[in-house]
Amino acid sequence: MRRCGAVLAMAFGCWAAIGQSASFRQPDGGVTVWPKGVPPVGLARANFENAAMTISHRTATGRVEVHQSVADFVVVQSGTATLVTGGDVVDPVTTGPNEIGGSAIKGGSSRRVTAGDVYMIPPGVPHWYVLEPGGQITCLLVKVTKR
Repeated sequence: MRRCGAVLAMAFGCWAAIGQSASFRQPDGGVTVWPKGVPPVGLARANFENAAMTISHRTATGRVEVHQSVADFVVVQSGTATLVTGGDVVDPVTTGPNEIGGSAIKGGSSRRVTAGDVYMIPPGVPHWYVLEPGGQITCLLVKVTKR
């Protein structure tokens, strides 16, 4: 779990790099612990001033995502997928404020991601998880919003 701690430190340390400060204070110092990468019962997402932490579990290929103002910091906990990034979004649709979805990516870069991999997807970069039939992937995901 050292990698998990490292990615969280990187995510929160990057606030300044994307125009944020870590100036908010909570009575316990703002510490949130998910033992062994599992959120406490009843908590699927932890929201902070300009960040959120959640677990993403996929059992099939999903839709393309583009977050215009959010960086994704990811720690793959289990499973394997092909992560496709960059390129052009096929059949783009607006799915929410500053969010675009699509059916595929044309001309992107593909790489295999598996348990233990840690990576960051910058704001504005199309990304898509492609799973083999019967495959799965579970990731700790920290979303940091650029303001």
